[in-house]
Amino acid sequence: MALKSTIYKATIHLSDMDRDYYDTLSLTIAQHPSETDLRMMTHILAFILNASETLTFGKGVSDEDEAVLWQQNYNDEIELWVELGQPDEKRIKRACNKAKLAKLYGYHSPFDVWWQQNVNKLATYHNLTVERFDYSALEHLASLVERTMEIQASIQDGQLWLTIGDESLLIERETLQLATQ
Repeated sequence: MALKSTIYKATIHLSDMDRDYYDTLSLTIAQHPSETDLRMMTHILAFILNASETLTFGKGVSDEDEAVLWQQNYNDEIELWVELGQPDEKRIKRACNKAKLAKLYGYHSPFDVWWQQNVNKLATYHNLTVERFDYSALEHLASLVERTMEIQASIQDGQLWLTIGDESLLIERETLQLATQ
């Protein structure tokens, strides 16, 4: 018998002062049995950092024609394609060819090795931004996972602060490549 996804609910009170975007997001996340809490929380972080009225979850790795997250305009053109982890270059190329802007968020320790192996190839994609989250902060964040979460998220001057229960965390990220178009 196949294992079923675990359903998580997150209410996120977002204040993104860098983009003047303020919203309360109600997310329902289906965590696949093979997906770790670390990846799921990184997925939520990527949603927070790119939140908009039209940002939606895609099928991600289970469908190579869909992003982990994406934003489409009213003409069904892909404005933003978001990937997580260490996708193969073919997937990144597809994202860059289909979307106006593609973003990749690295989130675990082997990402640095992967980045060094792919940095020259990825530099040819001018609409690609690559960021790496601080792994130790993500590990701590993953330890706070509950089936129902209330998250306060504040973004100012590039810093992302999260409050979950009594815990406040600074989630630092490093930009490794910035889209130039």
